Amino acid sequence: MQSILAVLSGGLVGFTLGLIGGGGSILATPLLLYVVGLQPHIAIGTGALAVSANAFANFAGHARAGNVRWADAAIFAGVGMIGAAIGSWFGKSFDGQRLLFLFAILMVIVGVLMLRRKDTKRTTAEQEERPSMGRLLLIAGCALCVGTLSGFFGIGGGFLIVPGLLFSTGMPMLYAVGSSLLAVGALGLTTAVSYAWSGLVDWIVALEYIAGGLAGGYVGMQLACRLGHRKAALNRIFAGLVFVVAFYMLYRNAAAFGFRI
Repeated sequence: MQSILAVLSGGLVGFTLGLIGGGGSILATPLLLYVVGLQPHIAIGTGALAVSANAFANFAGHARAGNVRWADAAIFAGVGMIGAAIGSWFGKSFDGQRLLFLFAILMVIVGVLMLRRKDTKRTTAEQEERPSMGRLLLIAGCALCVGTLSGFFGIGGGFLIVPGLLFSTGMPMLYAVGSSLLAVGALGLTTAVSYAWSGLVDWIVALEYIAGGLAGGYVGMQLACRLGHRKAALNRIFAGLVFVVAFYMLYRNAAAFGFRI
């Protein structure tokens, strides 16, 4: 039964990654905790490994479909890994429930901003802006902040990476989704290596999670490509999932601050 639940949970995570380029890691840990039944730290390490593998697999699909801005994606992923290493070092000294509660508040803010944003008129990867020092510094600055927050909260950071790419590059939503997956995979791998070094990864469950994620990711990517031709469709899906997960996290972790919901 645990194997079936792991595959199904992985499918949901993969679908989310393929569709919106984020949400996988924020869904992976709760699913591994409450559905599969792993212990908290093992759930985080196992989820990070599975999300990283699925993110890289979905990234390959988006790359073949031409939905990746390679230079921006590479800079964001490389600098983000440095931030993730720094953030994870600091995050270990904070209470986990309080971190999740605060992150849920941040997710609500991100969701509101996504609903208010209007997509850019540029629609092809060939229309990418020429690199400039100011633009590169903006991308690197956003990547460092996002990576630090991702490591601090122990997540892949897709919910922050997509808005970070949109803000720093102005690229259309579909390309932000495709490009973000490289960073999601890199940040997840950074976390997974740290937890695996401490023996906090369930390798069997991780493989089952990855198998389900590959199938779900393919479906999600196909849907993302279709919805990418409709203005604001991906923005609404992205914001809607942000709100659902955020309110659930607020409910689950409110007691950390003495709130009763």
